[in-house]
Amino acid sequence: MNFEYTEEQQQVREMVREFAAREAAPFVREWDTKQNYSRAIIDKMGEAGILGLPIPEEYGGLGLDYISFALACEEMEYVDTTLRVALSVHVGLNSLTLLQWANEDQKQRFLVPQAQGTKIATFGLTEPGAGSDAAAISTTARKDGDDYILNGAKMWISLADLADNFLVFATLDKDAGHKGMTAFVVERGMEGFTTGTIHGKLGVRAGNTGEMSFNNVRVPSANRIGEEGEGFKIAMSAIDQGRFTVAAGAVGLTKAALDASTKYANERHTFGVPIGKHQLVQQMIAKMVAGREVSELLVMKAAELKNRGIRNTKETSLAKWYACDVALQSADDAVQIHGSYGFADDYPVERMLRNARGAVIYEGTREIHQIVQAEYELGYRIDKPLNKPQPPAQGYGE
Repeated sequence: MNFEYTEEQQQVREMVREFAAREAAPFVREWDTKQNYSRAIIDKMGEAGILGLPIPEEYGGLGLDYISFALACEEMEYVDTTLRVALSVHVGLNSLTLLQWANEDQKQRFLVPQAQGTKIATFGLTEPGAGSDAAAISTTARKDGDDYILNGAKMWISLADLADNFLVFATLDKDAGHKGMTAFVVERGMEGFTTGTIHGKLGVRAGNTGEMSFNNVRVPSANRIGEEGEGFKIAMSAIDQGRFTVAAGAVGLTKAALDASTKYANERHTFGVPIGKHQLVQQMIAKMVAGREVSELLVMKAAELKNRGIRNTKETSLAKWYACDVALQSADDAVQIHGSYGFADDYPVERMLRNARGAVIYEGTREIHQIVQAEYELGYRIDKPLNKPQPPAQGYGE
């Protein structure tokens, strides 16, 4: 078991760290206050190759492994959660899903420009009445000749107003439950398809989050991903990828909260000494350290399985649950360490706390992951091999 990052992985970390520090860090507070950032920052990620990190070179990506991708997510969220969200939805939920499930023509039309960053992509599963219960979606698809007609609405969609391509799930037969779900790529500009932005979020304010509406949207059969009825399997495999990115990002937020706290604890004095000398402050710092270390190990375990092309639903679920809980607790403790200053936006920890709160809800709530882990342990949940296994990392082990 090797706990050392390779030279290539370290280079990826440094590249993304420098990018985030240069292109985003100086503007994060302004973006958060305005509750908006432009697409320009995502386009710059594409130009830097970040949006294609784990995509094979033959499809326009860099062909790097999942550990490198995890480190990129970590470094992005260290600066701000909204940056990692772009990687989660564009790469994790959409592009990696197309890599696994799309046919060759679809990979050339959709995956290549997404990996190159010339097209921005997102994922549409959640609805006003369907979140954790994904099989309860009410967006419908009706076959009409060589096309499908989509009607319905999606909610809480990251990059809704910025994306070009949307991996959308609809049901062909509501009575069939999850077996009626089918996946489609909807493209911006299709008649009857509209998007809108949701304002007033507690956290991840700079990131675009919105809704999608389908009013008799005609989607060609060539845009159907997989077979009819495979939508639920496709969605669940996508969510495995998304959860991995969220877990990796949570490690970055924990590190940011810890770094901010140690800096402040050494600078702030009370009772004649730095507050870092007080044992209860040290206790909070120590919790962050332990959480950081365990979270990183869980994420890297999942990444190693992904590198080998081994299904990792259980491991990724545990990493996502634990790392996000740690990030939330670390951000909360960071605010406490900063005292009244932590309650204002003069310091970044209040933004970290707001951002961390969302991660224990999206990509599977804390409660869903607890059920997942318990059911695996009790023998109630047993993974079946997918008919399209997750592709291993390109060049891994060579």
